[in-house]
Amino acid sequence: MSSAEAKKQIEALTAELKQHNYNYYVLAMPTISDFDFDKKLEQLNKLEKEYPEFADPDSPTQRVGGDITKEFVTVRHRWPMLSLGNTYNEQELLDFDQRIRKAIGDNFEYVCELKFDGLSMSLTYEDGKLVRGVTRGDGVQGDEVTTNIKTIHTIPKRLHEGEGYPAYFDIRGEVFMHRKAFDRLNNERIENGEVPYANPRNFASGTVKMQDSAEVAKRPLDCFLYFLYTEKPLFKTHWESLQAVKTWGFHTNEHSELCPDINCVMEFINKWDKERFNLSYDIDGIVIKVNNYSQQQELGFTAKSPRWAISYKFKAERVETELLEVSYQVGRTGAVTPVANLKPVLLAGTTVKRATLHNANEIIRLDLHEGDTVFVEKGGEIIPKIISVNPEKRKADAVPVIYRTTCPACDTPLERKEGEAAFYCPNDEGCPPQIVGKMQHFIGRKAMNIDGLGDETIETLYNKGFISHISDIYELHTHAAELKQMGRFGEKSINNMLEGIEASKKMPFEKVLFGLGIRYVGETVARKLAFHFKSIDKLMAASVEELTAAEEIGERIAQSITEYFAGDIHRQEIQKLREQGLQFIAEEKEVVLASEKLAGMNFIISGTFEKFSRDELKDIIEQNGGKILSSISAKLNYLVAGDNMGPAKLEKANKLNIPIIGDDELIALIN
Repeated sequence: MSSAEAKKQIEALTAELKQHNYNYYVLAMPTISDFDFDKKLEQLNKLEKEYPEFADPDSPTQRVGGDITKEFVTVRHRWPMLSLGNTYNEQELLDFDQRIRKAIGDNFEYVCELKFDGLSMSLTYEDGKLVRGVTRGDGVQGDEVTTNIKTIHTIPKRLHEGEGYPAYFDIRGEVFMHRKAFDRLNNERIENGEVPYANPRNFASGTVKMQDSAEVAKRPLDCFLYFLYTEKPLFKTHWESLQAVKTWGFHTNEHSELCPDINCVMEFINKWDKERFNLSYDIDGIVIKVNNYSQQQELGFTAKSPRWAISYKFKAERVETELLEVSYQVGRTGAVTPVANLKPVLLAGTTVKRATLHNANEIIRLDLHEGDTVFVEKGGEIIPKIISVNPEKRKADAVPVIYRTTCPACDTPLERKEGEAAFYCPNDEGCPPQIVGKMQHFIGRKAMNIDGLGDETIETLYNKGFISHISDIYELHTHAAELKQMGRFGEKSINNMLEGIEASKKMPFEKVLFGLGIRYVGETVARKLAFHFKSIDKLMAASVEELTAAEEIGERIAQSITEYFAGDIHRQEIQKLREQGLQFIAEEKEVVLASEKLAGMNFIISGTFEKFSRDELKDIIEQNGGKILSSISAKLNYLVAGDNMGPAKLEKANKLNIPIIGDDELIALIN
């Protein structure tokens, strides 16, 4: 391999793995199996060793992974939450054992623990009281979710007095959801027309990061605690600490085992590889730790993981079955997704009949033929995926699967935009799944949030001919008598629905804009567009250049917006909604300035403060004529920094020589 090829490959792998880290740690939506991720990481690590001059200082091989979400206060971990080295085979585990023996001799034990497939959490206790719960985040800092964590019944809010615990300690654990609870809640989501979660881990992660703790309390989360951190050592071994924290009131896992040697470890692994499907929760491997704390200290750490522990990951279960046919689904944006329909087969304790095929590229990659025998893997997702085909069992006259060229719902020729993997049906005004999907999106919680009107009702009303456009929803009051005669809706439910529709007319412009379902215009983009353009008229008149001048609006989004408003049907629809009284002008709040002492100055607020909340500081700045920016640039005059501010912001501010001040200095500027 030439240097140029190595450089290109390192850059590509680095970018890909960073994205996978973001998908896994931040979005909780992994798009690659752990096994495939680790193989790519191993490949990158090997290349970086051969060509260190091309290694990114921020390479995934040097980091735990994941950035911090913006919904919660960011808190720095007192003791970093490092990742563990992974292995998938017995030889690598034996090599790990040999490294331990070489470093500390033969006199040591292992503790084997189930590796839970959930959300890692750090809990802080002061004087026996739970004071903080923080997600793993990037391992150095995470999101504070204390209010939500306190709703989990197996996490004690206060420990019993006199149990021997220290005044201050952290304890690490994994928040998860039992499979039965997951199935029940996911079925409820499906019945309500909501998108189901892919697996219990995603459900647990999404729940912990909800804004409303009352909603969190409705979801039965659980938590196993497995590692104690204290200022001064209380115990000589990890095993002793596990027994002790159990007496303090913490929920530890009953299946952990003390092992005298690597043979015992292998027996433990083999046992749980077979029995894991009998558990009520998901595990994806076994964690092996050197038991003695002084030996742990002697072994030390690498840049990203302890040398005294390793994670043995179970391979995702894989089975062979027959491909019966490929069907296609149409989403609200017109994206057409292929789905493999399979001969039913038992996989990971459940019967599998369908597998995702993602897009046309995947069908080509697999070289899929009708009637093929395929290998199916379920690595945590609800819908499994086809990993490969068994060509030896392919019939001689088998016909290749050709991605369809027309929409399965309306027979319109499909289109594929340059740079996109998906094919789209362009008939957005005549394709039933798109029409229904757009209306379901419009009434959704994050858009117009119409009470009394759900996805199933939208589908029924469309099939009965009552609605075919978003604006028709606001004409339903004229069909009240007909709706009652249908027998499907009671008078009370009809009244609730009509009241919810009327109340939605007060939803702000940004919610209406998001509800229109313009491709690439999510919640955040809709909010920024509403703030920048102030009205639908100015937005509809904006050119691509004017759109990209708005904060964080790129050319792809701008192009999509101009294409949307170029359509007469969309403009007519907006006019009908305007006539119904929906909000198409951003609310202008009258601002009475306390002073103009900060006029012409731009600020960013980061971190936490003792005297003020960040919202209070924002109000103080704006009331005195200052402006809040969303990102650090040369336009910034001051970075107002509190505790636990993000290191990336600090580094960028220093590079640009931007003054960094505290809240006291901000008040001094005004006074």
